[in-house]
Amino acid sequence: MTETRLTRRRFIKGATATAGLALNLPAFPGLSAAPKKAADQVILGSTGIKLSRLGIGTGTNSGNLQRGLGHEKFNELIRYAYDRGITYIDTADAYQTHAWVREAIKGIPREKLYVQSKIPFVGMTRGGADKYLETIDRFRKELDVDYIDTVLIHCQIDPAWDEQTKALRDALEEAKQRRMIHAHGVSCHSLPATVKAAALSWVDVNLVRINPQGVNIDTPELSVFASSGASHVPAVVDQLKIMRKNGHGIIGMKLIGEGQLKNVADRKKSLTWVMQNNLVDAVVIGMKSREEIDEAMMHINHAFTG
Repeated sequence: MTETRLTRRRFIKGATATAGLALNLPAFPGLSAAPKKAADQVILGSTGIKLSRLGIGTGTNSGNLQRGLGHEKFNELIRYAYDRGITYIDTADAYQTHAWVREAIKGIPREKLYVQSKIPFVGMTRGGADKYLETIDRFRKELDVDYIDTVLIHCQIDPAWDEQTKALRDALEEAKQRRMIHAHGVSCHSLPATVKAAALSWVDVNLVRINPQGVNIDTPELSVFASSGASHVPAVVDQLKIMRKNGHGIIGMKLIGEGQLKNVADRKKSLTWVMQNNLVDAVVIGMKSREEIDEAMMHINHAFTG
């Protein structure tokens, strides 16, 4: 037992040196001093909303991977995740998984779940805010819920996305006032869009691509901390600090590079680095098996306990 613990500690110490751990990020408020775990209920920025630290995504390869499981296996996967303490389910209109999630969560008390969806902007400009409100209501019906915890504007790249999506942002704000949703925000797929999101007071929740290897995220790695023996830190980290300062909720995505990190050690390095640096409130990973759920939970738990 002693040797196992020492081995883990050596790994984390090495991962810390490699990934550049000392980022001086502020401590996340309101969390207990007990060892943190993947299944912990955490607070999403200043929204007051709680969700599990690890979420299960339903949009790998535009949802094809999860839908390819078939309804029975998909339901079993979501239920297995829930039984392990994962209460955060991530979906989107583009994934075509709203109805799949609806069937999978039948019988689970609504207040026990955090359900996040995403609404597209391109091709939906006619009708203004009213049209978008109709779309959000359709989401609720497809999911068979009275409210959706968070709805994000999906996959923004342009630095002026906030101006371009004004009608949609107005609709999401109205939906929040009506309690159709509890919070709104954006998922970004470029650094300029992320810079705007970090500064924008309208944003309650950010979904941000992050991993230390720089795989399938907004920017390439930048060399930093060379004198301390560290190697690389993605440039988006600076924007995460601003989001923290502005009270935004932050959810990390693409932690395994949308499946491109094939090696277990690389996946462990990514999750360890993100968790130990307190970069995000929660993370979401698109998983397709019990084994992938167990592995992600193990890596997150070991990041905090060694």
